Formats: sequence, structure tokens, C-alpha cells
Amino acid sequence: MRIKNLQDVVAWRMCIGCGACEYICKENKIKLVNVVDEGIRPTISLEDCNTCNDCYNVCPGYQITHSILNDHQEYINELKQSWGPILEVWEGYAADSEIRYHGSSAGVTTGIALYCLEKGTMSGVLHIGSDPNKPWLNKTFLSQSRDELLLRTGSRYSPASPCDSLDKIESAQTPCVFIGKPCDVAGLRKAQRLKPELDRKVGLAIGIFCAGTPSTQAVLDFLKSKNINPEQVDEIRYRGKGWPGMFSVKLKGELSPSKNISYYESWGFLQAYRPFRCYLCPDTTAEFADISCGDPWYREIHDEAPGYSLVLVRTEKGRKILHEAMKNGYIILKKTNPELLEKSQKNQLLKRRAVWGRLLAMKMFALPTPQFTGFHLFNNWLKLNSIDKVRSILGTVKRIIIRKYTRPCR
Repeated sequence: MRIKNLQDVVAWRMCIGCGACEYICKENKIKLVNVVDEGIRPTISLEDCNTCNDCYNVCPGYQITHSILNDHQEYINELKQSWGPILEVWEGYAADSEIRYHGSSAGVTTGIALYCLEKGTMSGVLHIGSDPNKPWLNKTFLSQSRDELLLRTGSRYSPASPCDSLDKIESAQTPCVFIGKPCDVAGLRKAQRLKPELDRKVGLAIGIFCAGTPSTQAVLDFLKSKNINPEQVDEIRYRGKGWPGMFSVKLKGELSPSKNISYYESWGFLQAYRPFRCYLCPDTTAEFADISCGDPWYREIHDEAPGYSLVLVRTEKGRKILHEAMKNGYIILKKTNPELLEKSQKNQLLKRRAVWGRLLAMKMFALPTPQFTGFHLFNNWLKLNSIDKVRSILGTVKRIIIRKYTRPCR
């Protein structure tokens, strides 16, 4: 069974909701819809389409390819097969104490973006923030000041499609920063290959480590479990204001959050709502970004403590900008042992190693599978112990049968 078009991508649960297809459509025939129990998905009528196939070619949901892993002699060899191209590993925090406090880890992503705005001659930062009308939803924004960046700090553990607004980068006066999940960055890169003007205007791509994107239903059910009416919510923060921070909810008419729930309780609830495609993703650390950032979970964690970020430099452009941001006092980092990446992201490594077995289970049912090239999936799978190898296959078989994934979505 083969995926032939965008409708097949959605029907066979390969869509990741990045929004690149809506951006790339010349005729504006694609619209994104938030399927509450699944994620943001495109709708298109093939009868009204001239079938240029750009929407299919730009989709990272069904196909992503590494083509640069052997192009640079400085890549850290011991990390390459499991984590993709990495030139340097750093750890630290934003120099601005307010940005550090409000950020999910330590505000390094925001600190780099602010440097690019104030000193790097970039026009804006395309990223995700809370929808002011429905705070449990996300919107794409082009932030152009420190205040706007600060307003949109923190993780957003619900569907987001930052590639839906790539036209804002393409039409900007000067290059812009893009911030997104690993799949969003992969969508950006595919769009850049199709749109030369977009390619010229992407000044920097920053990726955020990701364990999967829960559906909107996850947030609504979690609020319900805490007896919170979504229509009364004025603000939701999933993390930040300390490390790892709290899931906090401020209701309309209140000056401060009325509910503060631990990160562990909230993520433990939300993660069960991740869509099937998230379990198949080999890229959890934004391997196509110039710089990627995540949590150094090897550290002892205190909810109110100032955070730290783990920072991976993946390209020469990323290295140049990171060093300039440090030199200009926007971020404070120190080079760290590459081994800390595995200690910090053990679950992400186990997930990557399980992907080959999960894809094998899908092939046993003759299901369409996403095409991943250059990720060394089989070699990574061989590093699992025998129990985890079996679990990667049988767990997926169970999921396919129970959730009836042998049938396409309607």
C-alpha cells in the first residue's frame, strides 16, 4: 500500500500538522482544521486541485531524508547515528533573568532569538504562542520585540502549525528566525527547497526537543479533571516560571493562577493523547535545525529553581550565531560533555531505537509507513535489549489492532 497524495497522508495517520502544505499551495485550496482528538490536519478537495503535488512534496509526515551527515568532518562521531549532525554541545541559560525564569528550560531559545532581532539585523521571529481568544489553543506569531517574545515563552503541549505562516518570513524585509518542533523544522526545510525566496529569508532555524504533541482533547480532558471550564480560562502555561515549572491556569477576572499543577502530573496525563505518527518519529531533537535546545534532565530538578538548557549546534550558521549571541551577552553557556546528551534524554534515545521495530509491525499489516532515510534506524534498533526489541514490535501490533489502524481515517 502506497501513499500517493496529501489525502492519503491524512487518511493513514502520517500527518504531523506542521502546516507546510497550506503555505505551499499556490491556489489556497488547503485549509487547516483542528481535529480535536487527533491534531491539526489539512483538508483539500482533489477535484478542485490542479495537482501540482507541491503539498505532497513538502510534507515531512510521510518522508524525511538526511543528506548531510557525511558532509562535515567536525560532526561528533559518537553522536551521529543516534542524534544526527552535531558540531558542539553546550549548556547554560539566557542572560536576561526574566527570560530565563519564564522559559521552559532556561530561555536560551528566546535569548538567541532576541539577539537576532536586536543585533543580528533580523526582522522577526516566527513561532507559536497562546491564542488570546482560546488560550488552550495555539497560534503562529511573528514576534518583533523582547516584550512579544517574552509573552510567548514556555512550552505549548498542544497542536501547533508554525509552517502555516511561512509567508510572513518570505515577505519580510530581512531574514527571520524560525522556532518549531523537529517535524516543523523538517517541513520548513522541505519548503525552502521549493521556495527560493523563503530560503533566502530564513536567517536561522531553532528546533525544540519534542516527545510528541498531545491533541487538543488532552488539554480539555485535563482541565475537566481539575473541574475547570475552558471557557473561563484566561491563560494557560504548561511550563516555565521555574524549572521545570508548573502547569498553571489563570481564570478570567483573576490576577494570578488559581491552579498550579506539577509538570510531572500534567505531562503524565497529556502524553497519553499523542497521535500514532508521534510514536514513529525518529527525530526528537530537531536534527534539521541550525541550533536545537532541550532540557538537561540529568540535573537535579526543583520547581522554583532557575533552569538550564542543553544546546546542540548542528550547522555552521548555527555555530556562528550562537557564538555571537554569547559574545554579545545574550546567553551564558559553557561547553559540556557530549555524553550528557544521552543522560539527559534517555527516553528520546529509547524511542528512536524502537522506531525500526514499530515500522516493521506496520509492514506486517501491509500498512503505509513513513519513509525515513539516513537515520540508521536498524542499527539503532539493534542496540535495544531483547525485551525492548520485542516490545517495539508487539506493542505496535497491539496498538494497530485495538485502535483499528488497519483502516484509513474518514
